[in-house]
Amino acid sequence: MTTIIDGGLATELEARGLDLSDHLWSARVLLSQPQAIEDAHLAYFRAGAQVATTASYQATVPGLAAAGLDRAEALDVIRESVALASRARDRAVDESGIDRAGLLVAGSVGPYGAMLADGSEYRGDYDPGRGVLREVHLPRIEALLDAGADLIALETIPTVREAEVLVELLVEVGATGWLSYQCRDGRSTAAGEPIEAAVSLAEGCPAIVAVGVNCTAPRHIGALLAAAGRATAKPLIAYPNGGDRWDAGTRRWDADAPEDAFQPDAIGDLARGPRPVDWLGGCCGVGPPDIRALTASLEGDADAPVRG
Repeated sequence: MTTIIDGGLATELEARGLDLSDHLWSARVLLSQPQAIEDAHLAYFRAGAQVATTASYQATVPGLAAAGLDRAEALDVIRESVALASRARDRAVDESGIDRAGLLVAGSVGPYGAMLADGSEYRGDYDPGRGVLREVHLPRIEALLDAGADLIALETIPTVREAEVLVELLVEVGATGWLSYQCRDGRSTAAGEPIEAAVSLAEGCPAIVAVGVNCTAPRHIGALLAAAGRATAKPLIAYPNGGDRWDAGTRRWDADAPEDAFQPDAIGDLARGPRPVDWLGGCCGVGPPDIRALTASLEGDADAPVRG
């Protein structure tokens, strides 16, 4: 049974007219227009998503401090990201009658590079040291769990060294979550490490419920998952981006060739292959219509009914 993850939260917020050019990206909306985040989560639940990832990808205590918040205020903002996703889930349940237990809230934990707001998560060319990584990531993980996140999404991770710290933190706090890497091609993480080595670190770790890739060009997903599947027995996860390239200078996505675009049927086929992918969704550039189409593909009928 495949679990359907939502698409890009920032993508839906921008589609609703919000300006995300701030260095906090979608986390800025937590401060300015939280209702818009709740409504965006609901749009994905209505499209068939079973998992909402919170607006905390770039929400760290240091990053929010740069926006003028003290530590307590920053942690409250991170907790609010869970509350918004949870309220959207409640609304989805009320609308559709779906069992609440079938809808999850995943606390998003982006890489240290996301806090730098210079595209570092797509290169992995930073190494602040294990101590700094722990100081940045642990308070956010604890705040997300304290607010009721069902699991943690360690996502868009560009390096094995940062993944190791994050997995250790999950084990320390007794939480579960998935681990997904940003990859630059069909073989390697953003930092150039073999995907086999990257996913292998989760092997034998009960805290990790799935391992794979996200925010990676759709054309690379098949090769990456094939390699990952040979390296680990863990459930696999994939939620590629819409196929565009991130321009750190303009802070916008630039369109690549149409053949590189997110194709819901092709992504759905990953659940029907020799090594079925257990968790599927989309990332930046993938909106509710794409998730609705992916849901229909997984249900085996292009006209299949979806939630909402």
